[in-house]
Amino acid sequence: MLTKINHIGIAVSSLNETLPFYRDNLGMAFKGIEEVAEQKVRVAMLAIGESKIELLEPTSEDSPVAKFIEKNGPGIHHLAYEVADIEAAIARLLADGARMIDEKPRNGAHGTRIAFVHPKSSNGVLTEICQAGHE
Repeated sequence: MLTKINHIGIAVSSLNETLPFYRDNLGMAFKGIEEVAEQKVRVAMLAIGESKIELLEPTSEDSPVAKFIEKNGPGIHHLAYEVADIEAAIARLLADGARMIDEKPRNGAHGTRIAFVHPKSSNGVLTEICQAGHE
């Protein structure tokens, strides 16, 4: 079902303050910034090998990422695994008894289709499955 780790999502208070560390100090390839209005975040994507780091800045105080930062502070927000067929992956997870936040895919950054598995089904780790879109 899973094909690779697609990205690690990191919640940040400010892209402008955080991006230089990943881009300049660590030398990751910067792929751009995009706003995902549906999820109330601005996303900066950086590439490292086949995987990516996704910096998530909330655009609203009521966004899930803002609530995460308020509760936990900035840091790793989720792990995302790539799948070839997101509908089939969701169906399999549900059939296996996983609790899903999203039972239907929604739009993510860079044209991806995404769904989240509830952390209660994955030992406390917010897990995203995603079907690749454009880069």
